[in-house]
Amino acid sequence: MTTILKTVVPAEAGTHRQAALPHTRHGSRPSPGRRFSEWGKKYGLRWALGLALTIVAALYPLGFWSSSFIERQDTVLSDLRMRLEPPVLDPRIVIVDIDSKSLTRIGRFPWSRNILARLVSQLTDHYHAGAVGFDISFPEPDNSSGYAVLEKLGEQDPALRARLGELKGALDYDGLFAQAMRGHPVVLGYNVAADQQKGKLPAPAFTLADLNGADVTSYRSKGYEANVARLQDAAAGAGFFTVEPDSDGVVRSAPLLYRIGEGYYPALSLATVAAYKKAEAITPNVKDDEVEAVVLFGESGASEVPMGSALTTIIQYRGSGGPAGEAFRYVSASDVLSGAAPASVLRNAIVLVGTTAPGLQDLRATPVNPQYPGVEAHANLIKSILDGHFKRRPIDGFLTEAEQIAVVGVALAVALAVLAPVYQVLLAGAALAGSLGFNYAMYSQRDLVLDVFPCLLLVAVLFLMNLAWGYFAEFRKGRALVSRFGEYVAPELVAQMAENPEAYNMEGESRELTVMFVDVRGFTTISEGLSPKELREYINLYLTAMSEDIRSSHQGTLDKYIGDAVMAFWGAPVAFPDHASRAVATSLLMQQSAARLNRDFVKRGWPELKIGIGLNSGPMHVGDMGSAIRRAYTVMGDAVNLGSRLEGITKVYGVGICVGEATRRAAPDFVYRELDLVRVKGKNEPVAIFEPVGPAAEVGPAERAEIAAWDEALALVRAQDWDAAQGRIAALRAAHPDRGLYALYLARIDRYRQHPPGAGWDGVISFETK
Repeated sequence: MTTILKTVVPAEAGTHRQAALPHTRHGSRPSPGRRFSEWGKKYGLRWALGLALTIVAALYPLGFWSSSFIERQDTVLSDLRMRLEPPVLDPRIVIVDIDSKSLTRIGRFPWSRNILARLVSQLTDHYHAGAVGFDISFPEPDNSSGYAVLEKLGEQDPALRARLGELKGALDYDGLFAQAMRGHPVVLGYNVAADQQKGKLPAPAFTLADLNGADVTSYRSKGYEANVARLQDAAAGAGFFTVEPDSDGVVRSAPLLYRIGEGYYPALSLATVAAYKKAEAITPNVKDDEVEAVVLFGESGASEVPMGSALTTIIQYRGSGGPAGEAFRYVSASDVLSGAAPASVLRNAIVLVGTTAPGLQDLRATPVNPQYPGVEAHANLIKSILDGHFKRRPIDGFLTEAEQIAVVGVALAVALAVLAPVYQVLLAGAALAGSLGFNYAMYSQRDLVLDVFPCLLLVAVLFLMNLAWGYFAEFRKGRALVSRFGEYVAPELVAQMAENPEAYNMEGESRELTVMFVDVRGFTTISEGLSPKELREYINLYLTAMSEDIRSSHQGTLDKYIGDAVMAFWGAPVAFPDHASRAVATSLLMQQSAARLNRDFVKRGWPELKIGIGLNSGPMHVGDMGSAIRRAYTVMGDAVNLGSRLEGITKVYGVGICVGEATRRAAPDFVYRELDLVRVKGKNEPVAIFEPVGPAAEVGPAERAEIAAWDEALALVRAQDWDAAQGRIAALRAAHPDRGLYALYLARIDRYRQHPPGAGWDGVISFETK
């Protein structure tokens, strides 16, 4: 109880002034300090855990721990990010494609170098290309003209020898190719090899001596497979086209410079741009033992090409690649040779000669296409060099990533703990979208490649942690509800209340339901023949099996145990339109379970187990009923009483299950045997009663024939044709001696013969006991 104190002090002019009152429980707002203290008690543990997770996540980009899983996911996101950028056609770079069309027209590849000489002449003299780069190497001389063979024959034939002197120039294919390249900006490609030194390398871009002792990290090799010397001497330059795929086989980056021996040699893309710009030198810009960039000094001035770690760069793939021409135009080599290629496309363009023909094996796995033309990878690098835009990971990128994680993590750790689930979802979604948006903006607007998955993972973990925390908090409340109300209401109702307590109303209502009563036959005799321990195990096994069939198999509501009797119903608290069918199916299943138990009981030497089941459907009052001391969720009404009577009647007719007419109508997917028309104690209206035989799809012809014969015999009984009825029933009993129903009716016919029911008999049997 809060006490309000008033302090009265003297005031001027005879007035009284009331002192400030302390805050009370009603009508006042707690102070900010008190509110924060309350929040600390309620959310402090979650806040601490969220901040701890944020610190752990922020340490990842700083290198304090590593995860191959996170690295793989960042790679997946990086690939996706690249695929999202729309391609823009670049007219400055054209790919002359040795495609299937060219192979069909010219012949199989590799082509003789007189053909390549014509190709170079067409590109340089006819189409005036700005530069030509070959994504092809020529490490062996071309002897396909047959000149060497003819020369050997000419040693014995002076006339032939004289003629060969005239033909030598036309049959020297390497000479023709070299002549076509000489004086033009043509760059050849070559391979870096680990175990051989073949052909002639071009002059290096710079040497180890030019680095002034800096220990630059780079790809290194002692070997190479370069071009034959006469071709290399004629070309304007050469560049390696070797790329190093990542561990998953995907090419995401490429070295721009390779150290071979003491020299640093440019990639095909860099060498082609140097030839295009007529660069006189490629000079390194060294800082802190790293080459930050190289500078091309050409006729148009100096242009800088930034380098990433190990003198590599990220390849920015544009479009999905291939002759569709999303990012670069493709021109068939056969069209160039025939002069059919459009002149406006090739004039002043950087031309890369390569192949997309599948059989020539120059297709690479890339983030945008698992079969990407290798020549187009070089085209993408050339475009980046020309534009001066490279996707790069900044040196201090790890700091930016850690800062992003810290900001997002702290905000979510605090906010998610106090928000309702709907707002948690919205905030987490906004955090994911914001993190991805920031990352993509840095990538597309500033060309910075930053990892984002650690931040996304932190958002997901914080969201799931708070969601799970709230769930288990609600679960604890539900458990408290179960603990509080479990002894008053059925467990099924408690479970539903725990899931959605505010939506449940325990007020009584009338519904169409199906009720079941189950009882053990001769339970008094059974209890007398067993010890208390055995009886407890006997009844526990029986009740467990019956309860599982009711609740688990067909979702009935287990109402109560009355000694050895069981009461259950279907259609409440969860409404089922097929409640009658569920109840009938359960009763058949329970009889099977009872038979199974009985076999086990007999093996133990225990008394035989037999049960009777009564089912009835109709309007019933269902709800929370009882006294001020104890209440229960149960059903009441005339239909319930009839169900109880039907369970007792099963003993009279020698059947395991007895259902009323309403249940039979509501569950038409079963086959029934009519038992009788009865008037039970307490009811004036007669009711037809039936025994369910089984699901309609499972009842065979023999059983159906027996039921049809029985229906005919029952009709004869009601027509008081005792002789015909007796003959039919006697025949049925002979075929089915264990069916007590037939013995009952034969005895009844004998009694009717002695005491005829009279002409006005309606066929109804009245029961005066329960």
